[in-house]
Amino acid sequence: MMIRPSFLTLAGTLAAMDPFWALAQTTPTPPAAATTTAPSLERVEITGTSRASDTEERRQSTAAKIVVGREEIGRYGDSSVAEVLKRLPGVQIGGSPGRGGEIRMRGLGNGYTQILVNGERVPPGFSMDSLSPDQIERIEILRAPSAEFGARAIAGTINIVLREDVKQRLNTVTVGAGYENGRVQPGLSWTRADSAHGFNYNVSASTFHSDRDNQSSNHVYGVDANGTPVLDRTELTTGRDVRNGLHMTGRLQWKGAGSNNVTLTPFLVFAQTHGDSNTQVNTALQPPAGAGVPLVGDTQSHTESRYSLARLNGQWQTRLGDGAKLEVRGGVSRGDMRNDATTSIQGLDTLNNSVTQDNGWSTGGKYSRMLDSEHQFATGWETELGQRAEDRFTSAWGQDHLGAQTQRAALWAQDEWSPTTRWSFQAGLRWEGINTLSDGTGAGQVVASENRSHVLSPLLHAVWRPEDSPKDQVRISLTRSYRSPTLQNLIAAPVVSTRFAANGPNDLANPDKMGNPDLKPELASGIDVAFEHYLKAGGLLSANVVHRQIQDRIRTLISYQSVPWSSVPRYVARPENVGNATVSGLELEAKSRLSDMIEGAAAVDLRANVSGYRSQVSGVAGPDNRLDQQPRQITNFGADYRLRNGWPLQIGGNLGFTPGFAVTSEDGQRIESGRKRVFDAYGLWTFSPEVSLRLGAGNLSPEAQSLNRTLSVANIMESVDTLTSTWTTWSLRLEMRL
Repeated sequence: MMIRPSFLTLAGTLAAMDPFWALAQTTPTPPAAATTTAPSLERVEITGTSRASDTEERRQSTAAKIVVGREEIGRYGDSSVAEVLKRLPGVQIGGSPGRGGEIRMRGLGNGYTQILVNGERVPPGFSMDSLSPDQIERIEILRAPSAEFGARAIAGTINIVLREDVKQRLNTVTVGAGYENGRVQPGLSWTRADSAHGFNYNVSASTFHSDRDNQSSNHVYGVDANGTPVLDRTELTTGRDVRNGLHMTGRLQWKGAGSNNVTLTPFLVFAQTHGDSNTQVNTALQPPAGAGVPLVGDTQSHTESRYSLARLNGQWQTRLGDGAKLEVRGGVSRGDMRNDATTSIQGLDTLNNSVTQDNGWSTGGKYSRMLDSEHQFATGWETELGQRAEDRFTSAWGQDHLGAQTQRAALWAQDEWSPTTRWSFQAGLRWEGINTLSDGTGAGQVVASENRSHVLSPLLHAVWRPEDSPKDQVRISLTRSYRSPTLQNLIAAPVVSTRFAANGPNDLANPDKMGNPDLKPELASGIDVAFEHYLKAGGLLSANVVHRQIQDRIRTLISYQSVPWSSVPRYVARPENVGNATVSGLELEAKSRLSDMIEGAAAVDLRANVSGYRSQVSGVAGPDNRLDQQPRQITNFGADYRLRNGWPLQIGGNLGFTPGFAVTSEDGQRIESGRKRVFDAYGLWTFSPEVSLRLGAGNLSPEAQSLNRTLSVANIMESVDTLTSTWTTWSLRLEMRL
C-alpha cells in the first residue's frame, strides 16, 4: 500500500490550526476533502453554451474564483441558500444552525460581503434565506473584487446564478418535507426547460410552509461604580413563527438572425409570516430610583408581515465588426413590505405598523473586444435608481413618514492579457459614485439628510503557472475596495425600542436605533496571494493569504444620552466612522478522492477547508480589539461515499466548527460569542436515472448558542447573557425527472 504525501501534508496543516493564529506541528491525519464521487467531481451541467467543469472554470479564471455547481448545491437537501454556503471555504452564516442568517466572508460582519443574483445587486428588503436552492444553477465566490463585478466587496463577492436555459429538455419535480422539534415543513419545487418556435425557456417555481419554534433566555445583571448589585433580571422567551412563501424565476431567450440575442429574466417572490412570542420576567433585584435602568414585566407580542417582490431584467447581445461584442441590459423592480406588531407589557399595549414600498430601475452595458497580442479588453457602465417610501404608525407618538432616494453610477474598464502560457493578467479600473437623499419625520422629529460618496478602485490580478509543474499555479491580487453605508445606516430618523415605553428608560439589551447621514464609506487596500495544486478527477489543494488595511471603519456604538422623544436618558445605538483596522487571514482548502492517496482504498471523496483570521482595530486597547463579529477560525470537514456491490446509495456528512471568540469595541462594550458546532449528514438512494430519494439531517447533536454583552454606561456596568436554543432539522425529498 502506497501513500501519496502531498495531500496529507496539507491536511496535517489544516488540523493544526488553533483558534488563534499560529500553525502548530501535529501528526498528519487523514483529511476530509473533496466534493463527491468520481462522476460528481467531473460532472458538467449542459446549459445554453457548454461550459467547463467547476474545477476547470476555477483553474482558468484569472481573478480568484470558486465555482459550486448543481451537484454540491443539492447534496444535503438544504432549505435555504445560507445553509449551502455555510460549508464553503471562508463563508460563515451569522444565525443559529438551520435558521439561515447574515452571509459573511472572511469572518467580516454586515456589509463587507457583496451579494449578487445573476450579477446584479439584490433589491432592498430581499432575504437570501428565502431563495430555494432548487432555483440555483451555480454559486460563484470571488475572493477579491474585480472591475466588472464591483469593488463594494472588502471581504469578497458571492454571485448566485439562477437556472439558465438548457439545450436538452428538462422537467423535474421535487416533493419534500422538513421536520424540526415536532413541526413539519412541507415544500414543492418544479423546474421546466425546453425550446419552442425559436425560443429557449426555463421556468422554476417553489413553494414552502415553515412552522418553527423559538426559545431563548436572557440574564440581565447590573452593578454600580462601587460594585453593588443594582439589577438582576431573568427573561425566558418562547415563540412560534409560521411562514408561507412562493418563488418563481424564469429565463426566456430568443436567438435572432445573425448574432442578436434577447433574454428576459423575470423574478417573483411572495412571503407571508405571522408569529407569537411570550417573555416571562423574573426580577430578583429592582433597580433603585434614578439609576437609569428600567422596570420591565412579562411581555406578549404578535407580529404579521407580508413581503412581495417583482423584478424583470432584460438583456440584448450582438456581435459587431472585428470580433467585438456589445451587451446592453436593463431592469425594473417593485417591492412591498407590510409589518404589523402588537406588544403588551404589564397590560400596556403598543401598536407598531409599517408599510414600505421600494421601486427601482437599473441599466448597464458592456463592450468587449479581442485586441492584438491576446488582449481581451472590456469596458462598461452601470446606473441605478432606488426610491423608498415608508409609513410607520406607533401608538407611542403617532404617524411617521420617511422617503429616501439612492442614485448610483459606475464606469469601469479592464484588460485581460495572457502574454505566454505561463502568465495571465487582469488589470481594471472602476469608478463608482452614490448619492442618498432622505426626508420625513421619525419619532416625532423632522429629519432630512443627504450623503454623497465616490470611490476610484484600481485592481490587478495575475496568475503564474510554472513551466515544469503544469498542475500548479500561483495567484496574486492587488485591490482597492470599499464598504458603503446602507440606507438604514444613513437615515437619521430614530427607531424606538418596542420593549419599553417611548417616554421612559430602556436598557442595553434593547437600545433605540438612529442613523447617521454623515457616514463615509470604508476604504480598504488589499493583497491576496494563493497557491493552487490541481489533482486528478477535480481534486485540488489550495492555500490563500489575505490582508486588508481598512480606513474610516463603520461601527455601531451604544451611548446613554438625552433624546427628544423621552423625558429621561436612553440607550441609543448609532453608526460612526471610528478609525482604522487591519485584517489578515490564511485560508486552506483541500478536496480529493481517498483512493488517490491510498491505493486500494474505498471510493470516499474527502473535502476540508480551514480559515484562520486575526484583526486589530486602532484606538481600542486590547485584548480582543478585533473587527466586529469576526471569529478567529472557521473549519469544515466533509466526506461522501458511494456504496459498492450494486447498492444505489450515497451517504455523506459535514462537520463545521467555529470556536468561541470575544470582541472589545470603542464604546467599551465587550461581546463574547460561544462556539458554534454543526454536523450535517445525508443519504441519497437512486432508484433510476429519473427518480431518487434524499434524506438530510441538519444540526445533529444540537447545542445552544451563547452570547454575552457587557457595557459600562452612566456609572452602571450592565451585562446581558443570552442563550438561544437550536434543534435538529430533518428533511426528506423525492426528486423526479418527468
